[in-house]
Amino acid sequence: MTSPPPPADTLQPVELADGVEIHLRVAGPAVRSLAWTIDLCIAIVCYMAVSVLLGMLGVFGMENIWMGVLLLFMFFFNWFYNVFFEMTRHGATPGQRHMGIKVASVSGAPVRLPQSLIRNLLRTIDFMPALYLFGFICTLCNRRFQRLGDLVADTVVVYADPKPASQQRVQINATPMPPAQPLSRPEQVAILQFIERAPQWSDARRTELSDLLSPLTGAKGEEGLRRLCAIGLWLRQGRATPKT
Repeated sequence: MTSPPPPADTLQPVELADGVEIHLRVAGPAVRSLAWTIDLCIAIVCYMAVSVLLGMLGVFGMENIWMGVLLLFMFFFNWFYNVFFEMTRHGATPGQRHMGIKVASVSGAPVRLPQSLIRNLLRTIDFMPALYLFGFICTLCNRRFQRLGDLVADTVVVYADPKPASQQRVQINATPMPPAQPLSRPEQVAILQFIERAPQWSDARRTELSDLLSPLTGAKGEEGLRRLCAIGLWLRQGRATPKT
């Protein structure tokens, strides 16, 4: 089953050291909480399975060994479960993969081992006083929904890119058309970004945003969207002249 597309409002710009700007679709507390719940269920099942297996040893008078091995297993599982899966090519735990999200560096690059270790070691603080209350409050205080571990490790939880086979791209059928009035540089950039991201949005979302520019296009609805795309294609061809 394909995960629903992330909301357009979660798209956050990140400027890299070389001046290049990228955009990350950050995941909010709700979807991250669901992913954590799934991973918690997996942990409980694993604890129960190992307890049953080790309990068989206790029947033969090895209770001390059974309890020691169980505690050792729980320690490594609790501290390195996330690290192990974040180091895979998916960069996500089973719960995160199911919700269509992953852990990445703020630069958009795959998360590195030191970053993963730091963000997961600080889970102890984010968990305080209970059920990640501190971490939840922290995610609400910044645009990228980063908890303390993410802020220190310079990581962020983002929506995973859809698979190429399931990615649907909508073709823009419009003839390049100059705008009815001169546009400033920021206005030109905004329109170019619109036609670049529009194929990733629903029809309702594209129409909603294009209606905001009805004073420029002179129309709303499907016709306004078509005219806005025509202006964007005209700008993409480099024919624009910045307004002074």
